[in-house]
Amino acid sequence: MSNSTHTSKTIGTLMCHATRNILWQPARDWVRERNSRAGLVLRVGSGQATYHRYDPRTKQHLINYGVRMIAAKRQPETAQGWLSTREIRERGYFDGEVSELNLLAHTCCHEFAHLLQYSAGQRRYGSVHNRHFYEVLDQLHASGAADATRQFLKEQANKAELVLSRDVFEMRSPRLQSRRWQVGEHVRFGTGPKQQQGKIIRVNRKTCTVEISHQPRNLLYRVPCDLLKPLD
Repeated sequence: MSNSTHTSKTIGTLMCHATRNILWQPARDWVRERNSRAGLVLRVGSGQATYHRYDPRTKQHLINYGVRMIAAKRQPETAQGWLSTREIRERGYFDGEVSELNLLAHTCCHEFAHLLQYSAGQRRYGSVHNRHFYEVLDQLHASGAADATRQFLKEQANKAELVLSRDVFEMRSPRLQSRRWQVGEHVRFGTGPKQQQGKIIRVNRKTCTVEISHQPRNLLYRVPCDLLKPLD
């Protein structure tokens, strides 16, 4: 396990502790009034996937925090495209300041809001990030639960001799980023053996569609604008 992966896994464990101690404990009785057997399982996954899921057979809520998600949200260049980043900026959470600590604390609140949304019967297929979800998420921030989650993460990280920075990320507007690129430009993305090279065939608001030469037919990748680099 690489050092960065180990660090992300440690941070994920702290996020699990914050979710249970700060968010779940005061809400548990309310959840169990609606489902007396409801419990919460928290885990750190090996990939990027981060989600809330409910298993009706075991009556367990599951929240999974992916280590690749955690790693991505620790750097401004890879934090740009996440929904949690847009929520902080557009809804004014944590004064609209996107930082490593703010993003990770908000991620805990975001996934826990899904648990509360589901418990209230307001999560349905095709209606996930709906009005009720954002009412719950707004309340987690307005009530001080988000601030308490952030403080808990900061204190526990300090005890583990980890630094979760509150320095505000400098990120350009996705709309401005998309204007850097033009159809027909040759670009590269990815690192090491997974790096790809190709030609832009479409410029979208937040992403570019890149065509990669491949046999028997070319491949198309939709790549966030901030991950593209010009091909020298």
